[in-house]
Amino acid sequence: MTEPETSQLKPMPTDWRRALAVVAHPDDLEYGCAAAVAAWTDDGREVGYVLATRGEAGIDTLDPAECGPLREREQRASAAVVGVTAVEFLDHRDGVVEYGAALRRDIAAAIRRHRPELVITLNHRDTWGGAAWNTPDHVAVGRATLDAAADAGNRWIFPELAERGLEPWNGVRWVAVAGSVSPTHAVDATPGLERAVRSLLEHRTYIKALTDEDPEKYARDFLTATATASGERFGGRPAVAFELFAR
Repeated sequence: MTEPETSQLKPMPTDWRRALAVVAHPDDLEYGCAAAVAAWTDDGREVGYVLATRGEAGIDTLDPAECGPLREREQRASAAVVGVTAVEFLDHRDGVVEYGAALRRDIAAAIRRHRPELVITLNHRDTWGGAAWNTPDHVAVGRATLDAAADAGNRWIFPELAERGLEPWNGVRWVAVAGSVSPTHAVDATPGLERAVRSLLEHRTYIKALTDEDPEKYARDFLTATATASGERFGGRPAVAFELFAR
């Protein structure tokens, strides 16, 4: 009996100018998305980052009051490596982000501010595949982002946003989910892979708390392995994979 043929990943759409990435924590985008972001900004596209938290509960040896500002600085430096200057924080509490109307409203407001055609988020499902459990923050922010892409275009959902001068934006054409176990599309990671490594390395304090391995070796090995695995379904080229939802 022959194995079923694995479907190939399609190229991501390119007929857009502005993207907004919405994730839970500093470093979420650097673990896999940054090579795609680098390629997009090189092409003259605008990409903004919105983070639900400042990652203040992410390092056991640092008090949140010290950790939050440090991780914010690392995130801004990390974003700059791949050409992103617009970085916002929504100030939800790290580790206890709750899916609900408040989170949807904050993300819808960000979408109205930035007016993107493409929205990017992280895996919103319970697992990373198999028995690898996802975190509640990732699930809440990913799911809320998928919902907020529609909320942003409906003036009767969160009408208070229009009262604050944030008019509805119904221009989101796709939501791309990184880290999905069911990817459909991909971006060639080759042009941006070195900058992706440098971008992840800007989270040096977090990486040093995470592993005893040399930070550069850790970042390069992780991103290379991920891109190579995705590339097996993208013509053999290193790739950043996404599950693409059209709207």
